[in-house]
Order: sequence, then C-alpha cells, then structure tokens
Amino acid sequence: MNTIFEEKKETMHIGHNIKRIREIQGIKQEALGQLCKSKYSQQRISDFENMVAFDEPLLKELADALGVTPDFVKSFKDENVIYNIQHSHTFNDQSTNSSQHTQPTFNSDGSDKLLALLEKFIEEDRIKTQSIAALSKAVLNLASEVKKLKEDRNN
Repeated sequence: MNTIFEEKKETMHIGHNIKRIREIQGIKQEALGQLCKSKYSQQRISDFENMVAFDEPLLKELADALGVTPDFVKSFKDENVIYNIQHSHTFNDQSTNSSQHTQPTFNSDGSDKLLALLEKFIEEDRIKTQSIAALSKAVLNLASEVKKLKEDRNN
C-alpha cells in the first residue's frame, strides 16, 4: 500500500498569535487595550484577535503592549512555548529534542507597563471593595429600619 503524506501548510493567523501570547502572560483583553498607546476597548482587542492579518503599525503597537517584537508575534507557535517551558525547567524526563526553536524577546518596558497597570487595578479593586462594604452596611441599616416600621405598623 502506498501512503502519501502531505505537509500541512499553516496559515499564519496573527490575531490568534496575539491572543495566545496575551493568555500565556495572563493579561485580560481590557488590560491589553489599556497597555496600547491607542487605549483600545476590550471589544476592539477581541476584534483584533479574530483578524488574520494586520498592518505593521497596529501589529507593532500590540506587540509593544505585550512586551514582544512583531517578528515574535508573526512566528509564534504554541509548540515553541511548550518546548521552551520543557527546556527551561528541570524535569526527570531524559528525552531530547533537536528541533530549532526561537526564544521570545520581551521588552522590560512592557513589564513596567504591566506592573503599573496591575498596581492600578489593585487600587481600583480596593476602592470598589470598600464601596461594596459601605453599600452593604447601608442596605442592612435600611432593612432594619423597614423591619422596625413594619413592627410599629402592626402594633
């Protein structure tokens, strides 16, 4: 029996690559949008992630916000990430892989932006938590007053 193997040609899907890089870094779409110079909305980032191709300025802006290069985004493959994780940590597995893989290039500028954004979100979360606690207290006080009014009405 003759079997013919065809090499699968993969279409480069830049939006998918951006999404995977964002997810690996643990960045939400809204946070990525805020890291961009143009301050995109969460919905706009979602739209970008569904796009196959990008113009160079947009790709550069998104790559910068993620702390990587446009070339890294273009050549990103999930398999490379797995390879890098496996070869950056000590495992008991003694198998080897001779494939050539590229290491990601991260900008420290992107890390600084991410840290600043994270600090901002933590502060906003603290303020929201305090507001919710104050609101809950006000609701409990109101419920207590309503109960007293009902009791007075019934007596």
